[in-house]
Amino acid sequence: MTQDFQHTAPLPSSRRQFIGDLARLSAAGIVTGWTPIYQIAAHAQGAANVPPGFPAGIALYKQAFQNWSGEIAIADVWTAAPDTPAAVVAIVNWARSYGYRIRPRGYMHNWSPLTIDRTGGTGKVVLLDMTKSLTAVSVDTSSQPARVTAQTGIAMEALLAALEKSGLGVTASPAPGDITLGGALAIGAHGTAVPASGETPSKGHTYGSLSNLVLSLTAVVFDHVKQQYVLRSFRRNDPDIGAFLVHLGRALIVDVTLQVGANRRLRCQSYVDIPAYELFASSKAGGRTVASFLDRAGRLEAIWFPFTTCPWLKVWSVQSTKPLFSRTVNQPYNYPFSDSISQPLSDLVKRIVIGGERHLTPLFGQLQMGIVVAGLGVTLSADIWGWSRNVLQYIRPSTLRVTANGYAVLARRADVQRVIAEFVQFYQNRVEAYRQRGEYPMNGPVEIRVTGLDQPADAGPGAVTPTLAALKPRPDRPEWTVAVYFDILTMPGTPSANAFYREIEQWMLSNYAGSYATVRPEWSKGWAYTSAAAWQDDAMIGSAIPALYTEGQPAGSTWNAARDTLDRYDPGRIFSSPLLDRLFG
Repeated sequence: MTQDFQHTAPLPSSRRQFIGDLARLSAAGIVTGWTPIYQIAAHAQGAANVPPGFPAGIALYKQAFQNWSGEIAIADVWTAAPDTPAAVVAIVNWARSYGYRIRPRGYMHNWSPLTIDRTGGTGKVVLLDMTKSLTAVSVDTSSQPARVTAQTGIAMEALLAALEKSGLGVTASPAPGDITLGGALAIGAHGTAVPASGETPSKGHTYGSLSNLVLSLTAVVFDHVKQQYVLRSFRRNDPDIGAFLVHLGRALIVDVTLQVGANRRLRCQSYVDIPAYELFASSKAGGRTVASFLDRAGRLEAIWFPFTTCPWLKVWSVQSTKPLFSRTVNQPYNYPFSDSISQPLSDLVKRIVIGGERHLTPLFGQLQMGIVVAGLGVTLSADIWGWSRNVLQYIRPSTLRVTANGYAVLARRADVQRVIAEFVQFYQNRVEAYRQRGEYPMNGPVEIRVTGLDQPADAGPGAVTPTLAALKPRPDRPEWTVAVYFDILTMPGTPSANAFYREIEQWMLSNYAGSYATVRPEWSKGWAYTSAAAWQDDAMIGSAIPALYTEGQPAGSTWNAARDTLDRYDPGRIFSSPLLDRLFG
């Protein structure tokens, strides 16, 4: 690691100039900017180009699709905006008759091509924009625990805001607010939380993913008697619901009912003075380690920029009354310095990505951390306190767009420090090996979170386990109660990044195996790497991943069981994509 960086306050950001630079990056085939999402109505396409027989009265148009990192960018995809679940069913039955595929679309805050593949062709694909009308939400505080029923196009920011108004909340949630509820459930979205020492789990809450809060859902499924697609509700004790709770986009859910609990006030403290060698030390070490903060508060995230000494550590703790030195916050997104791109940062991006000055990568990492340190001070956000959503949601769409891999390592809580220390040692060794060759594949941070698993009992007696969830417990390893999430971020198109990611992935599969731990991919991120690209390793997709979801599971909760259930309810694979076809065989 390098010496401490001399932190300075960031200069004012220049969004317009940076967006212009992104256009040049896009032209170079390295980074695609976040372009405006235009619409061209179907009637303007000419009759010969419009999908034949499309249901009347439902808006249909061509629209650009672009995912979070810009690596999947398609100029014109047929897109519809159904306004009711019945309209969704009508579109699906039309698709079955005319040989089209239907892909639900949210805010496109995703990396993996589960929805659509830029190389797979879009001629007979229609995206359903769920965010236009399918956003209804209602809260029932009379039930015990309380419940919220919401259509799947609602944004997580809006859902949590509605819960807050009723005095309700969740233990943990993803940091971005611009993701739909349906998208979050499809990939098993999570936050970061395990019980602190002495903490008693609260009714209506879970330490696992949002999918583990589901009590019932309504899906569009094929009725073999009627020979058409219909709406069908599944309750949490229905054996078939396991495949729908985390379905990777292989199903279409229109609404869900979640259990929720009493809202809580959380304090979030940021630390920027704990050396990585102390925070990520071996399991036998003392001091300010990840394990010590988990015992104290149960909720943390470490963001470690490359070639810096100290990570940005955020620690959340339940605090019913405001601590003396905390600042009260009443809205989310309280780190504006991480939501915008400063002029020095944009200059370095240009020099590294366009100019090929890879040796500036250490300075880039140090500048990012410098912006964090200065920003925490200027905005008085190093110690904030408020209702849960206001301190849990902190990522806006305007932040720097990067690509990322992602994995969950399931292990004993007592082994969390060991899991992290082994990863950090391997990661540092590989970064140094690449540096000595003059290569800098990683120019974004490592992010580390710790969560509980999707214990079905959290959702009541008889609840079914989410079959395809990364946080699915191993019944043969009941001592494995937590998952450590690792994400490594870098700018799209960075040379040697995929080779580096493949080394990390192969090492993780080998190191976290057997009686010690197991590892599963984070569906929304990058996985199945070859040295050239993500989601291309046939052995990983065809055998390794199915095995990771089958080991130690009862017959009804294996990979093949989920595949067969999804195929039974969608025999024509209308809700599929090229990547999903490969995954499910």
